[in-house]
Amino acid sequence: MARLVARALRVGRSALIQVGAACGFQGRYRTSFVASALMWQGPVIIVATPCVQQRLLRVEIPRLQEWLKIDKSIRTGDTFPNRDFQGLFVTSPQAWLAAQLTNKEAFPKNIPTIIDGVDDLEDWVTEQLTVSLTAQDWEELMLACPKQVDRIRSARIELTRELFQHPVNPHECYLISPREEETLIRLFSVLNLDNLPDTWRNFYQHYQQQEVQTNNLQTNNLQANNLQVNNLQPKKFVSPLVWANITRRQGSFSLHSAPVEPANVLSEIWERQPVVLIGSAVEAETEAPIFRQRMGLGDLTCLKFSSDSQTEAIQLYIPLQFPLPNTPEFQGGFINKVRTLLCLSATSPGLTVILVGDVPLKSQVGTILASEFGSRVQVEKTCLEENGVLVSGWEFWREHQSVLPAPELLIIATLPLPSLENPLVAGRVTYYKKRHQDWFRLYLLPTALKELQRAIAPVRENQGIVALLDSRVINRSYGADVLSVLSPLARVNYLDPSLFSRQEEIGD
Repeated sequence: MARLVARALRVGRSALIQVGAACGFQGRYRTSFVASALMWQGPVIIVATPCVQQRLLRVEIPRLQEWLKIDKSIRTGDTFPNRDFQGLFVTSPQAWLAAQLTNKEAFPKNIPTIIDGVDDLEDWVTEQLTVSLTAQDWEELMLACPKQVDRIRSARIELTRELFQHPVNPHECYLISPREEETLIRLFSVLNLDNLPDTWRNFYQHYQQQEVQTNNLQTNNLQANNLQVNNLQPKKFVSPLVWANITRRQGSFSLHSAPVEPANVLSEIWERQPVVLIGSAVEAETEAPIFRQRMGLGDLTCLKFSSDSQTEAIQLYIPLQFPLPNTPEFQGGFINKVRTLLCLSATSPGLTVILVGDVPLKSQVGTILASEFGSRVQVEKTCLEENGVLVSGWEFWREHQSVLPAPELLIIATLPLPSLENPLVAGRVTYYKKRHQDWFRLYLLPTALKELQRAIAPVRENQGIVALLDSRVINRSYGADVLSVLSPLARVNYLDPSLFSRQEEIGD
């Protein structure tokens, strides 16, 4: 990998490298790109999260500098030191993206850039491009536009009334309805746009983009019917997703807007410098066509390292004739199967993790298991007994798996397909439907496969057992894709204590 990164630096050609979920979880690959960056004769930028930065600055870089006998200058921060700097500059994804999206002078062009952990790149970009309006922003708007205070206050009251009529959902977020959007448009129509605070101006620009999107769709319809399109010219746009988060107890809300696909914005960034993007498992295919399209990546070298079948294979149990997740029988069948697995593995030491994406089911499973197995069962806690049972959602497990011991047994209730009950997911699906695109294959399935690979990565350390209790893997055509990303694996079609005793022997 060090040679591949060095080649990208030397040739100036961008590259996408997938190191594998297990290798990515352990972070062993980072020595490779740090060595190449230190040996490069010119400046290099490394973009990494604060946690990874600490590892690089305290362990990897000092060790390699001593071993390679290199005294290259190392700097950190949010802006590049100066144009004459020839050392290694380490910065965070948030700082680098913020500079690229706003202040383009903060980082000089044509400096080779290595971005680590691009599995989360879309989340980082969305975070940077999201514009939010809070209660404080409404107060600032009234101060900036004193002649329109009554109009602003009236619009705020109207939005509050409309938003709190939405039925309760676990996410407490709602896509903006046409009536709510009309309220905002009427408000903007009476405001002096030159006097708007920056946050409000950015939010208004998203509405302009929405109007461009509508015009584009109208243009396509007119052209399809051979009608005149004198006044409607298609333009390049970033389609926004606008939603509200509400706090019912406080009677308050916040508005948010973010692009559905940021490819148009990002494509300009990649042209400014050669980049080496390194991730664990961004996509099943080596060329990562969906990831590249969503991130606006053009022609670049794509590489993917395969997993070691000898040391990273898991034992995968998928029960036959198990109820489908969308049937009434699933919940009872799932809880009974979890009981069986916990009883059979009772004599085997090590952590057991139960991943449940459904929030009500997660709480119910935690309550039932705690009543039967006692304090060793915890719901989304990091203080666990040696043979503890962690009941967790996908997000909590992803954020804390690096500080928890590798589980001997990982039980998965259902595939981590984004739920259409989440308004933000539904909004993205609508975006694909309007363009007559396969929203399942382009959005839901790739997201689930990436999440699944990262979730089971710790289990590969001790060749543990993964019990996947979602029978869609067997009964649906996309099940082959799921099994492919879970490889290397050994299928287990039975359950008995000997399965877990073999795990104890492996540990010994």
